[in-house]
Amino acid sequence: MKKILLALGLALGMSGAALAAGASIPLDKAPQRTNDMAALQNGAKLFVNYCLNCHSAAFMRYNRLRDIGLNDKQIAENLTFATDKIGDTMKAAIDPAMAKAWFGKVPPDLTLVARSRSSKAGPGPDYLYTLLRTYYRDDTKPTGWNNKAFPNIGMPNPLWELQGEQKPVYRKVMSHGQEVEVLAGWEQVKPGTMTPAEYDQNVGDLVAYLQWMAEPAANSRVRIGVWVLIFLGFFTVVAWRLNAAYWKDVK
Repeated sequence: MKKILLALGLALGMSGAALAAGASIPLDKAPQRTNDMAALQNGAKLFVNYCLNCHSAAFMRYNRLRDIGLNDKQIAENLTFATDKIGDTMKAAIDPAMAKAWFGKVPPDLTLVARSRSSKAGPGPDYLYTLLRTYYRDDTKPTGWNNKAFPNIGMPNPLWELQGEQKPVYRKVMSHGQEVEVLAGWEQVKPGTMTPAEYDQNVGDLVAYLQWMAEPAANSRVRIGVWVLIFLGFFTVVAWRLNAAYWKDVK
C-alpha cells in the first residue's frame, strides 16, 4: 500500500533548495548494488511506495523496470497506480499546481538525483544514503525533524515509520584549542517497523535503485567497456608485432 502521507512529507521538504545543499558531515559509503536484481526490485518498491506520490521520475518508463528482472504483470500489479499504463513515464500522483500552492515549490523530479547530488563531498549515492539515515526529531523545526547531513532540512523523514525515531549522541573533543561537540553515534528513541540493520539494508536498496534509475545503461556500458579495453590491448600487441615484421629488413 502506498504511503501517501509520507510521500507528502517528501514533497514538503525535498525542494530544489534542499537538493542543492551539500552534506555537512562526512558521508557514509553507500553499498554498491546496481548489479543486484533483488536489491533493485526492493528499491523500486520503496521508491514507488514512499516517493512517487509526490516526486516524479519523468525520464523513466515503468516498462524499463524489465531491466531489473520484472515482467509486465509484476510491474502493473505492484508498481503502478490504477490509471498508469506499463509504457507511461513515472509521474507523481500529486497535481503540480496543487503541490506548488501547498508547499511553495513543485517537488523536484528524482530521475537523476543520484547523479545530480555528486559534489566534492562525495558521490550522489553516498549523499542520499547518508541523508536518509541521519534524520532525528527536532521540535524546534516546523516539521518536527532535522538532519545531520543537511541541517535545517525542510523535508520530514519520509521513512520514519520504518526507521522509528533516533537522536544524535555527541562527544566533546578539542579543536584549535577549543572544546567542540562532534557526532559520536545515534540512540534509538522509538523503534520503527525495522531494526536498524534492516533499515540500513533497505535504504541501501532504495539508493541503489535511484543510482540505477539515473543511468540504467551504466552496467551495460561498463561491461562493454571492459571488452573494448581487452580488444584494444590485444590489437595493440598485434599492431606492435606487425610493425616490427614490416620494418625488420629496413636498415
